[in-house]
Amino acid sequence: MENTDLLSSFTKLYETIKTLRKKCPWDSVQTPETIRPLTIEEVYELSDAVLKGNPQNFKKELGDVLLHIILYAVMEEEKGEFNLKDVFEALNEKLVFRHPHIFGGYKAETPEEVSKMWEEVKLKEKGGNKTVLSGIPNALPSIIKAYRISDKAASSGFDWQEKSEVWNKVKEELKEFETEVENMSQEHAEKEFGDILFAVVNAGRLFGINSDTALEKTNQKFIYRFNYIEQKAKEQGKALKQMTLEEMETLWQEAKKTESK
Repeated sequence: MENTDLLSSFTKLYETIKTLRKKCPWDSVQTPETIRPLTIEEVYELSDAVLKGNPQNFKKELGDVLLHIILYAVMEEEKGEFNLKDVFEALNEKLVFRHPHIFGGYKAETPEEVSKMWEEVKLKEKGGNKTVLSGIPNALPSIIKAYRISDKAASSGFDWQEKSEVWNKVKEELKEFETEVENMSQEHAEKEFGDILFAVVNAGRLFGINSDTALEKTNQKFIYRFNYIEQKAKEQGKALKQMTLEEMETLWQEAKKTESK
């Protein structure tokens, strides 16, 4: 794509959003606070589109997120705080600063070396992170936050020397959880269960697996199989509660055979 074509398309979109902001009864009264929940929803829809791998839907959801980014900038421009140009320039400045191995004299030839370098650079960045973990948003979902925490800690050298060592930690946490369950201690069991989840997230990270992505794929797999059971039950004139566990298991196995078709 030619830069002129890209600039023309973007300018057209930008002007359309500014027009809506001035003339649309709904768009004109929105604030960053009112569209914030919608932005969160759009980002989750984008995430879902990424996992489902449909290019057309992916394109649509990217557009929806871009709309929100531009709309936020237009709102701030109206208040005289900053504009979209400021957003672009600040982002470009940050990218150049955080990639000294590309734009400076720093050497980093592997993804691991780059990751370690990033954490060092962020601590030196003006207005940047004051500690290694301070850049992790508190509002992140717990599974994602656990991954980010362990990944950032690992980039600073706080990690297992051998990947396989993580399984000892998983087993240790599982045993401690079982002990608290046997002791009928709900509060302590909850804490130990959290430790299990954190250890498993760490294990996934060490073996190149993002736990949030893996869990969401399992969620979708379960939904498909359970919906299959429910549909087959209806075809048999039954409610799910009228079926035996053995009947459900048989249909579950059928669903497993059809999901790749």
